[in-house]
Amino acid sequence: MRPMCEKNIKFAPNFTSQHILCMLIIGIAGGTGSGKTTVVNKIISSFPAGEVAVIPQDNYYKDSSHIPPEERSKINFDEPAAIEWSLLAEQLRALKEGKTIKMPTYSYLTCTRQKETITVRPSDVVIVEGILVLCDPVMRQMMDVKCFVDADADDRLIRVIARDCIERGRTPKMVIDRYEEILKPMHCMYIEPSKRFADLIIPQGGTNSVAIGLLTDYIQGRLARNK
Repeated sequence: MRPMCEKNIKFAPNFTSQHILCMLIIGIAGGTGSGKTTVVNKIISSFPAGEVAVIPQDNYYKDSSHIPPEERSKINFDEPAAIEWSLLAEQLRALKEGKTIKMPTYSYLTCTRQKETITVRPSDVVIVEGILVLCDPVMRQMMDVKCFVDADADDRLIRVIARDCIERGRTPKMVIDRYEEILKPMHCMYIEPSKRFADLIIPQGGTNSVAIGLLTDYIQGRLARNK
């Protein structure tokens, strides 16, 4: 674990300086539909409730409420410029300092940031998950472990079609057109190259129980050494 200066840090109630040194930040990236959420859920299930906090990159999309509704559907959500990285880094630092944060929420249906927030408290493990989390150098520097969930392009496309039609009200043609025009080019330009920053690559997404088990064992071992 990298050393961290404790000067001028205000701790939350019942949160000691030991916690700020022990919090483990895991970054999990990978293409759209690669199985990142499945990997995260399997990791969480191996720990007691409240021991792992998840920070989805998608919650930090820049607010588009000032853009006319008909133009919002044209926004490229698969490039780093779509994310408010400064807010994500600020809130991640706050968790590291033992502070509770109000994580923003985002609606895929309206392409706008919502008024509702999610309360996230400091925990032993924080997972930052999203397609672009290894693209940002500040994020990479803050992470103790960087993972990339890999999956075949056709498998990812099938999952994206199923997800977007059910959860985001899109037709199969809309999803395929968007895949060809935006998702695939952005994957090749930003997401796939970020794989080189990963400490661990998990092939076949959430079905790779061996790789997920190794990552979980590593996290448990780090936590045990820090206590």
